[in-house]
Amino acid sequence: MPGLRGDLPEIDPPGGDRALDALLSDVRACRICAEALPLGPRPVVRMAKGARILIIGQAPGTRVHETGLPWNDASGDRLRDWLDLSVDDFYDPAKLAIMPMGFCYPGRFDRGGDLPPRPECAPAWHRALLDHMPDIELTLLIGQYAQGYYLGRRRAKTMTETVHRFADYLPDNLLPMPHPSWRNTAWMKKNPWFEADLLPVLRDRVHHLLG
Repeated sequence: MPGLRGDLPEIDPPGGDRALDALLSDVRACRICAEALPLGPRPVVRMAKGARILIIGQAPGTRVHETGLPWNDASGDRLRDWLDLSVDDFYDPAKLAIMPMGFCYPGRFDRGGDLPPRPECAPAWHRALLDHMPDIELTLLIGQYAQGYYLGRRRAKTMTETVHRFADYLPDNLLPMPHPSWRNTAWMKKNPWFEADLLPVLRDRVHHLLG
């Protein structure tokens, strides 16, 4: 399934929570680290009050920056397959909220690959946004940055070990996962337990929460 380009609106539909709508407007107007962003600021976050699943990833890539749609790329296609969700359900902010560690495209290393998420975003905005999301019952921590920020000392020495110990975090409704980049295809082949053990648990929880 190709990237979605611009088929869905960037701005979430009104969710009946004026305070959250106002906060999201503030987030999308954020310019805290504008001078450090090679393509300029375009914060990408999508949520509505009542969502039961939260995805915390890394930061938008160039295609997401262009369209304003989170996970609007090949990694998003794989993530939707992992979740066993349709595009419509994935992009329904009343079902699934998306809040990356860095809201804007951070640029690339000279040697290739995206830079880490900007460090200003999570301290500035995450707590305030989470305060408006009381119904979240499953948070996916995708990649080392989300896991480091939200698991802290509970994180294992490596991302692989942290994900392998996913059952340890489920009582807190947290589920660490690798990034669904196609660069991690080799990682998945080396770690068949991910598809055999973790994905069935993930899909079962997702389907239960979304009915």
